Amino acid sequence: MTAENYFALQWHITEQCDQRCKHCYLYSGKNRNFHKGLDLTTLKSILNNFIDFCEKVHVKPSIAVTGGDPLLYHDIWNFLEVLNSKNIPFSILGNPFHLDSSTAKTLKKLGCINYQMSLDGCKETHDDIRKKGSFDATLASVIYLKEANIPSSIMTTVSKLNINEIPELVDIVVTSGFDRFVFARYCPNPDDYGLLPSPEEYKNFLELMWEKYENLKNSDTIFVLKDHLWYLYLYERGLFDISKISNPDDLICDGCGCGTKHMCVLTDGTVYACRRCESPIGKVPEESFYDIFFSKKMDAYRQYDKFEACKKCELKNFCRGCPAVAKCLTGNFYSKDPQCWKVF
Repeated sequence: MTAENYFALQWHITEQCDQRCKHCYLYSGKNRNFHKGLDLTTLKSILNNFIDFCEKVHVKPSIAVTGGDPLLYHDIWNFLEVLNSKNIPFSILGNPFHLDSSTAKTLKKLGCINYQMSLDGCKETHDDIRKKGSFDATLASVIYLKEANIPSSIMTTVSKLNINEIPELVDIVVTSGFDRFVFARYCPNPDDYGLLPSPEEYKNFLELMWEKYENLKNSDTIFVLKDHLWYLYLYERGLFDISKISNPDDLICDGCGCGTKHMCVLTDGTVYACRRCESPIGKVPEESFYDIFFSKKMDAYRQYDKFEACKKCELKNFCRGCPAVAKCLTGNFYSKDPQCWKVF
């Protein structure tokens, strides 16, 4: 790793939230006991632990502060002051309900580089998934972020509940003035496996989204290609050429970052390898991030030759789909991505 690389930590500092979304991948359907959150002294210890890890492996820390709604953490401003004192820029993954002009300006002062909220369909669908009034509140909040000069992002979780609405949603996001739009796939709970689009449905969805993005490429909104199956789609379209990348058989160039470039910390200090599925690998501050990252538990997520389908694919070093979706559906992290349409 070089000094210019970043290692991402998604940090859940509270479980307090105005919403309890139907598709919440950390809490819905998992019968977890709520944790009140750690105190500021413990958060400082965890932060120093993470900084030490980043220094040892020669990467820069990248922290996404989330929850619940992180603005509801009882000591949020002192916590963000600590991040600011250590010159660590951060993003917020939250809700619109506690965001106003004053709050946005304070976030900017403390080093917030992005504020991400969610829209999971058009108004009726989104409010049904999350909370009545959430759609309008999200659209209205962008003005506070613009006043404070904080980039704004919209994340959409794709399922059968909203897949047909997302192209229209993109127009709403662009018109409303959000800076970034990105979507990720739903990780199912045992009682809603039927919400997963089929591989054919998902491929057709990517086709529609690519056409939409091309039509809006001159807008002020950036469209982030987060889903790794974009590699497969663009490869089949002849828009992604792996022959131009040196040693593609030996080098993990991109794709799923589980085991290589991110970890997640829950409110009780439990560390997950992947924030989207049950993947406990340690606990902080009792253990160090360094020891956790190089542990056998984490190494299990780097066994690329065990991937049942990806190991046979020429895009193995660039894609690997979403193993979290596979694990949630089958219980096997190495099974084929259930929405990958490639036949082996």
